[in-house]
Amino acid sequence: MYSLFDYAFGPTKVIVVSEERLQAAERRAKEEQVEAVEARIEDLTKYSKQLREELKKLNPAKEPESLEEALLGE
Repeated sequence: MYSLFDYAFGPTKVIVVSEERLQAAERRAKEEQVEAVEARIEDLTKYSKQLREELKKLNPAKEPESLEEALLGE
């Protein structure tokens, strides 16, 4: 069984990776982040449109009764 002493003073593990592989891994990680952000933006855009439609149903736009009312915005 391992003790805390073994974890603190045990041999460390060193992994050597080529610069190209490191850059490729970083590029893949960034691409995945971009895809996740774009998917989230798409979801939020759909949700925003849905909320706007619901808001229109709750507060239908009042049609102006005269040209004066339309121009003055009253």
